[in-house]
Amino acid sequence: MDSQNLLGGPEPTRLPEGDAAQSALLAGGDPREVVAQYPTSSLAWAMLSDQAWDNGDVIGSYAFARVGYHRGLDALRKNGWKGFGPVPWSHEPNQGFLRCLQNLGRAAGEINESDEKVRISDFIVECDPTLA
Repeated sequence: MDSQNLLGGPEPTRLPEGDAAQSALLAGGDPREVVAQYPTSSLAWAMLSDQAWDNGDVIGSYAFARVGYHRGLDALRKNGWKGFGPVPWSHEPNQGFLRCLQNLGRAAGEINESDEKVRISDFIVECDPTLA
């Protein structure tokens, strides 16, 4: 369960359930094919970022994570997020965006984007402190 903000901050943002891209991925779909069909899917971009990372392609991982991160920001805004406030990991549809955010920070650290890595670390804590 997500903790309640006792200071009166914004309610947690929860992306909608029933995402077709997530269903395709869970059914074993290739992330490249899924992202080609559903380019707004942060989860598909996160999976591509993970694959690139696992193959030693830090720049590819960074690029895939960056796209998924921006697609996730668009989805969050579309669902009422005002640019700040909780985005809980416990809500499964949020996990694609949060994975992209984590992957972006990881890759930023590898390519000496230290300021970006710090900003992303802070953003992750703001979204969901349990991910720190």
